[in-house]
Amino acid sequence: MTDAAKPAVLAGLIGSGIQASRTPSMHEREGAEQGLRYIYKLIDLEALRLPAEALPELLAAAERLGFDGLNITHPCKQAIIPLLDALSDDARALGAVNTVVLKDGRKVGHNTDWWGFAESFRRGLPDVRRDRVVQLGAGGAGAAVAHAALTLGTGQLTLFDVDRTRAESLAAELSARFGNGRAVAGGDLARAMGAADGLIHATPTGMAKYPGLPLPRDLLRPALWVAEIVYFPLETELLRVARSLGCRTMDGGGMAVFQAVEAFRLFTGVAPDAARMLRHFASMGR
Repeated sequence: MTDAAKPAVLAGLIGSGIQASRTPSMHEREGAEQGLRYIYKLIDLEALRLPAEALPELLAAAERLGFDGLNITHPCKQAIIPLLDALSDDARALGAVNTVVLKDGRKVGHNTDWWGFAESFRRGLPDVRRDRVVQLGAGGAGAAVAHAALTLGTGQLTLFDVDRTRAESLAAELSARFGNGRAVAGGDLARAMGAADGLIHATPTGMAKYPGLPLPRDLLRPALWVAEIVYFPLETELLRVARSLGCRTMDGGGMAVFQAVEAFRLFTGVAPDAARMLRHFASMGR
């Protein structure tokens, strides 16, 4: 089949500071393997010197240009919701969208982040104890990860955020869905960490732009497992310190891949090869 005869797909990612994203390469490589002419564009608010308030204009432009879908990342996962025609059940429950399908004049929001984290956790830390888990971060990504953690059977999830009101709000929403007391807003991080089986990190700390540790080093101990969602760099300072102490760890790469697996399916209607996408992600280096 000539290139011109192959089905064409146009997708993109809207966010800020996303030049290092591996998502375009993952989508385009898998598209080529599936016999598609797949083009994936970065729409970087930072590089374009645009505020988040430009989101309605960018969404309208993507529709006019014939995009099939968009991935959405920080700081737009919640701001995009009022601009959409419909939400999937998961996106509505989570109050965050990371994938928008543009089809037949409609804009439908989905959330593939929670499934991406859950699938990565099932593979990476399948047998860990999770009676009590601490999560740092209650924003858009945090909401998805917390949903995944409770879906995976976490007994009680204690949420911490720089904005305590945000942690309280998310805890209330999760308890309404999963059962009273399944999620609580934490007050004393040291005490919660002392009683925890594991730690989930869902803040930007550790990204190339925000280096450092998201909590005091002395709150980590060998018996803890640590799950990270940051994937650039893949080896964050949190993971490096946790591994040096002997903790079992999971990096953010799996979540990045599996959310892309589901987004690819939504954009194209084609089931991607998840194992191949994982291999491609790993080949891009650390």
